[in-house]
Amino acid sequence: MNSQFKKGVLELIVLLSVSKRDMYGYELILEVSKVVGVNEGTIYPLLKRLTNENYFETYLVESNEGPSRKYYKITVLGKKRLEELKEGWDEFSSSVCNFIKECDKDE
Repeated sequence: MNSQFKKGVLELIVLLSVSKRDMYGYELILEVSKVVGVNEGTIYPLLKRLTNENYFETYLVESNEGPSRKYYKITVLGKKRLEELKEGWDEFSSSVCNFIKECDKDE
């Protein structure tokens, strides 16, 4: 997948994933990778930004498999941002699909 396409939808995918249930970083990387290939160097800075913008809250949970895990929980503000992004994505993807269909008719 084109890296610019990925950048454009990554915030939406992360917010959607955490809106389903609280998740810790590596778990979130695995979830997002089901849709678009990502690595830690992409996800963790985004999680930090979303937390700093108050879209996520964090809390620690002790783990049997090592250090405590930082979980991300979507906030009310994060849910509002998610709805804005979903609406924007619906409009954008619909416009692009319609444009592609029109161009294909011309060929």
